[in-house]
Amino acid sequence: MKNYTITVNGNVYDVTVEETGSTGAAAPVRAAAAAPAAAAPAASSSAGSVRIEAGAAGKVFKLEKKVGDAVKKGDTVLILEIMKMETPVVAPQDGTVASIDVAVGDAVESGALLASLN
Repeated sequence: MKNYTITVNGNVYDVTVEETGSTGAAAPVRAAAAAPAAAAPAASSSAGSVRIEAGAAGKVFKLEKKVGDAVKKGDTVLILEIMKMETPVVAPQDGTVASIDVAVGDAVESGALLASLN
């Protein structure tokens, strides 16, 4: 473990960082299947029943799929930039992209609807 002192906006934080031996590559964010899109007030009428949500706050970096594309479980649907790292957001199951609810450059919060599948 390594100890660091970090100052953010004038606030000083003492942090301990543990090295886990990973390669430093970002792990894919796995989106969980959730309630039908009808339960989401901001969802469009063409939204699918499987929601793909942001696992963390970030910025939409790239859209890999478009509405109508078939996807397999684990396929990258879009890429978020989270803390300066490109993080793939993957399909939680096989299906067809029903909606893409964000655009490149959009800032998103954790839990925000990114896309949906049928």
